[in-house]
Amino acid sequence: MILYEYPFNERLRTYLRLEQLFRRLGELIARTHPLDHHYALVTIFEVMDVAARADLKAEVLKDLERHKHQFEGYRGNPSISEAALETVIGQLERCFVALNAQNGKAGQPLTENEWLMSIRSRIGIPGGTCGFDLPAYYAWQQLPPAQRQQDLERWAATLAALADAVLLLLRLMRDAGMAQKVAAERGQFQQNLPQGRSFQLLRLRIDPALQVIPEISGNRLVVSVRLMRQEPNGRLVASGEDASFELTLCT
Repeated sequence: MILYEYPFNERLRTYLRLEQLFRRLGELIARTHPLDHHYALVTIFEVMDVAARADLKAEVLKDLERHKHQFEGYRGNPSISEAALETVIGQLERCFVALNAQNGKAGQPLTENEWLMSIRSRIGIPGGTCGFDLPAYYAWQQLPPAQRQQDLERWAATLAALADAVLLLLRLMRDAGMAQKVAAERGQFQQNLPQGRSFQLLRLRIDPALQVIPEISGNRLVVSVRLMRQEPNGRLVASGEDASFELTLCT
């Protein structure tokens, strides 16, 4: 099954972008080739760019606090494991404390590293990090893989508090959603959303054997999915066939 996700607001768009970058960073650092470590550094700079929003830290802290109060309300509920509940509340508290203790934006200490910032200033230029442009960076790429990994892990550690918080919030949000099987008649599906509930994320799982691509749109009142087929020239056209898929709405 292929999983597609659609965020209902800009805050969730930012969270999903950060999640993608953090997961990519983890995979690239673990590799050993200099090219992988080049793109790991590119990814660190991308995280810093996405996290540059002045209100991002405040939004993440607010979400952590909201989830903590929500879970604290479950204390004493006989149908909920107290041990599991305390584990989640503890995770939320640790993420809140770590992120709140961080000065400035994610990766702020890296901006004081002139060598890294010289790379960042040229990394967006096509071919701008050649050896004749940045000989010190080229020399770093020739270091043993373990030494490069150690440097990357140290730089990535400045992003760890934000990464832990965002990944935890997304996991809790996804776990709270209830999946339902739905059908798109002639390639079209629409569902009204219940009033009084604010949904954050839509998750859609569909069988790749159907060879269709969902185009998702939605707001606080309604969600709609249009199934598309891709022609050999790459153009997307509407599919007029009935199809079923799994839909999950997360608050």
